[in-house]
Amino acid sequence: MAKVPSAVVAASGLVGGYGVARWTKKRQLGGVVLAVAGAAAAQQWRQQAGGKAAGALTAAYVAAFAGSHPLAKKVGAWPAVFGVAGAVALASWAVADRNAG
Repeated sequence: MAKVPSAVVAASGLVGGYGVARWTKKRQLGGVVLAVAGAAAAQQWRQQAGGKAAGALTAAYVAAFAGSHPLAKKVGAWPAVFGVAGAVALASWAVADRNAG
């Protein structure tokens, strides 16, 4: 069975976390989705690209989550979430997935 690329895991965590929080009206539940996907992606990043890259990508993941909030005030919630998820996915692919397996 093929492994899901870390770029997909990370982007899914950001989009899925927001979607769960919005549709259930339980922010904590969305936070769980965000955290679980972030931890899974970080583990893949560490295995594929090493500790320093994993640390940088994890910081980008957290920054994307935080940055989506002020961005949402300018462009709307879903466009902001998709934008930051795309940026994290691109960074993840470039650093960890492009040369993996």
